[in-house]
Amino acid sequence: MGTSGYALRANPSHHDSFPYPFILESVMTTAKNALGGMLETCCTSPMTGFTRTGKCETGPLDPGLHAICVQVSAEFLAFSKSRGNDLSTPVPAFAFPGLRPGDRWCLCAARWKEALDAGMAPRVLLTATHEAALEVVSLKDLKPYALDLN
Repeated sequence: MGTSGYALRANPSHHDSFPYPFILESVMTTAKNALGGMLETCCTSPMTGFTRTGKCETGPLDPGLHAICVQVSAEFLAFSKSRGNDLSTPVPAFAFPGLRPGDRWCLCAARWKEALDAGMAPRVLLTATHEAALEVVSLKDLKPYALDLN
């Protein structure tokens, strides 16, 4: 895996309606994707990633392993909500806009595996999926869902 780490820095948006005085800042520099290349950006609108850098970076502070870059569909959003992970409803307290079909998002590897097992797996971008995802799901399972392979 690539070099990883996080640093806390003051949150310039900190005020009474956004209660987090510090934010995690990624200091990952050599993260690799599921194909062995450099980890590419998954999405910046909406801003995704455990560290909200737009990349599916992960490390010891990310117990959910938000490592798989997915493109969500209406069917997947409904499935995820039915399993207790509502990704479509905005949560302003966490600056989360809610996802719409077609949005890209760094998804927990175990959630993607759960969706795969239920026949509801969303499409993925392997170049933006962190190699750590391969600890939970195989490249063989991911490839049929890849948007970035011929």
